[in-house]
Amino acid sequence: MTLNLSLALSDNARTRPLLEGRVQPQGAHFTPTMLHPSEMFWRQLHFAEFDVSEMSTSSLLISAARGVRDWVALPVFTMRKFFHTTVQVHVDSGIEKPADLAGKRVGVPEYQQTWAVWSRGIMKDEFGVQPRDIEWFMERGKDKSHGGATGFVPPPGVKVNPVSPDTDIGTMLIKGELDATLLHLNAPNLVDRSGVDLSKSDQVRPLFADPAAEGRRYYAKTGIYPINHLVVVRRSLVEAHPWLALNLMAAFSEAKAIADAAVRGGLAPFVEVGLLDGEAGKRMDADPMPYGVVRNRKVLETVARYAHDQGLTDRLVGLEEIFAPSTLEL
Repeated sequence: MTLNLSLALSDNARTRPLLEGRVQPQGAHFTPTMLHPSEMFWRQLHFAEFDVSEMSTSSLLISAARGVRDWVALPVFTMRKFFHTTVQVHVDSGIEKPADLAGKRVGVPEYQQTWAVWSRGIMKDEFGVQPRDIEWFMERGKDKSHGGATGFVPPPGVKVNPVSPDTDIGTMLIKGELDATLLHLNAPNLVDRSGVDLSKSDQVRPLFADPAAEGRRYYAKTGIYPINHLVVVRRSLVEAHPWLALNLMAAFSEAKAIADAAVRGGLAPFVEVGLLDGEAGKRMDADPMPYGVVRNRKVLETVARYAHDQGLTDRLVGLEEIFAPSTLEL
């Protein structure tokens, strides 16, 4: 018997072989859909449309803490970035360094999204800025937010203002109605409404003059390459077919190997974390984007701690609560 599984993924070099049908898991066949992550997570959290998909790490942790067990995770990490380096500020905001964010008006598409969780956690650990030091403005309303499905309410002591439906955080930043934004999403999808290209505005600049250098500094100090997305499977399927988790894991690993065999796909992460000079040369360290729980335990436990510290989960969620048991030793 072959299982027919619906699959949702964003366009990513390491998962494209699955979207294109070049890789199929043993014992299963994928019917793929390519989606922007914002829309994908909203559809999964609200409507559980797909059997297998990418998922927001923070939303999965929040759901687990609330006792929701619809999904089981695979340690397949489709998106990593030094998220705190993407902060953008208004040129007249008076923000010259991270500590200057205290007391400012800062926009975010969604307060609970993993990108924001990492940025706030790193700002606290590295630069002493607490979430409660900032006045937050959230673009997504309850009906089109991930938090609308997970029961989000602002954590105690943190002020989160809704952004009016007739504007967006990009427009507000350019006008000086915000001092900064942690991130800005303007790719077309059903959830995010901003269409502004901040790179074309002379009113906006990056917080870090050299974001790449800050990413390399952070990695050299901590060894952490933050994880944003993982992969989830409908728990009922894994319980009915215990072999499925590892077969899916093998398929995702095969797709990654195909992408990494290409020079650009294989070397780009090494450049980003500062393990290669970007021109030519040999890899200087182990894969900075490995799959599996074992090699990523520090990163995963850090984001779980950040979610708890920031009041998004009422307890520290253990990795054994979210990952398929058969993958915990991978």
